[in-house]
Amino acid sequence: MPSRDPEVQRLTDIEAIRQVVLRYCRGIDRLDLELVRACYHPDATDTHGTFTGTVDEYLVWVERVLGRYDDTFHLIGNHLVELVEGPFGDPSTVARSEAYGVAHHRSRDPDPHRNLTIGFRFLDRFERRTGGEWRIARRIATTEWVTALGPEQRWPLPAGGAVGGRGRRDPLYELVPELDNSGEAP
Repeated sequence: MPSRDPEVQRLTDIEAIRQVVLRYCRGIDRLDLELVRACYHPDATDTHGTFTGTVDEYLVWVERVLGRYDDTFHLIGNHLVELVEGPFGDPSTVARSEAYGVAHHRSRDPDPHRNLTIGFRFLDRFERRTGGEWRIARRIATTEWVTALGPEQRWPLPAGGAVGGRGRRDPLYELVPELDNSGEAP
């Protein structure tokens, strides 16, 4: 890696970490578990609600949990990233990340337990390992609050519009190849 101004490197590292958190949310909401897996180091651990275990165990657990819902929608708000300077002022290889968020979980099932909005925080230990890529090494997902909606509070989606969905039926997967093949920067 070419040497950079330390402040430029710091800002580059912080943005790289924020991008991992956003890709994680995309992976969860699109039910793209390979994208979620790529956000973690292979030996990472996750504590998420009632779950604690390895990233592989987490992916099995989260796929089962997400199967209860027709869709989820994660929004990230405040996101503080703190780089931990290495010895002798070396560039950071460890960072703390605290991201506040709101996650909507929806189902056609009218049960309010299947139609939740959750305030959460992702408390992450990020590490930059061989290859220079930042990934999650340890995550603790806190639950800050939960609200449930009854069927009378749901609003119908307008007919004929683009509607998000899980997997390859989401309009994102139509746009990505189009941009990738255009020869132009997105």
